[in-house]
Amino acid sequence: MHSFGYRANALLTFAVTILALMCAIASFSDTFNSPSPSSQIQILNINWFQKQPHGNDEVSLTMNITADLRSLFTWNTKQVFAFVAAEYETPKNSLNQVSLWDAIIPTKEHASFWIQTANKYRFVDQGSNLRGKEFNLTLHWHVMPKTGKMFVDKLVMSGYRLPEEYR
Repeated sequence: MHSFGYRANALLTFAVTILALMCAIASFSDTFNSPSPSSQIQILNINWFQKQPHGNDEVSLTMNITADLRSLFTWNTKQVFAFVAAEYETPKNSLNQVSLWDAIIPTKEHASFWIQTANKYRFVDQGSNLRGKEFNLTLHWHVMPKTGKMFVDKLVMSGYRLPEEYR
């Protein structure tokens, strides 16, 4: 007969193998989900646009952010991290990204929202490159699953321009 330790080891190994198999199947099942989130961002006001004493441009915006991210949620979704970034080009860098707003969305019920807010984080360019600059507002999201690989995507909204003069 086998000892108690041998039987416990066999049972534990079997249980861990089944758990790993279930996690792999759960992660694989998420690959069949094809989300279709939607979003719209409207700039209501440029609160200020100024040159800082050390030469950098700074902008404060008031925005309406409307988003429906419910399609990102499946039974394997723990939470979704969403953020809005301003993206623009300068002579020095081909892509500049400045995070303006972010949120952690814990459930599907909170994934459809409308918010009016000023940028949560400072919109500062290292230099004076923002006057008259065209930029995109991009809604990025990171889907954090209960098990498996994290899914990342974005929705780009273009056609925004900053004023030519400081305010």
